[in-house]
Amino acid sequence: MPLARIPLMQGKAAGFAQKVGAVVYRALAERLHNDLGVRKADVLISLVEVKKEDWSFGNGVAQYAEEATFE
Repeated sequence: MPLARIPLMQGKAAGFAQKVGAVVYRALAERLHNDLGVRKADVLISLVEVKKEDWSFGNGVAQYAEEATFE
């Protein structure tokens, strides 16, 4: 069973699911079915909310995290 996990910044999952989720879910299931022969009924999609402090947008820096000190 294919599992697609879509990470979103915390607080965005409800808005995403309401606005574009159905389109994205359908397109992903269609693509997996057409390209790989996966039954659409077997595609599991999960939205995962991640706190903004846990994101890194490049260069090994967590841009939203406070400076941490390591001893």
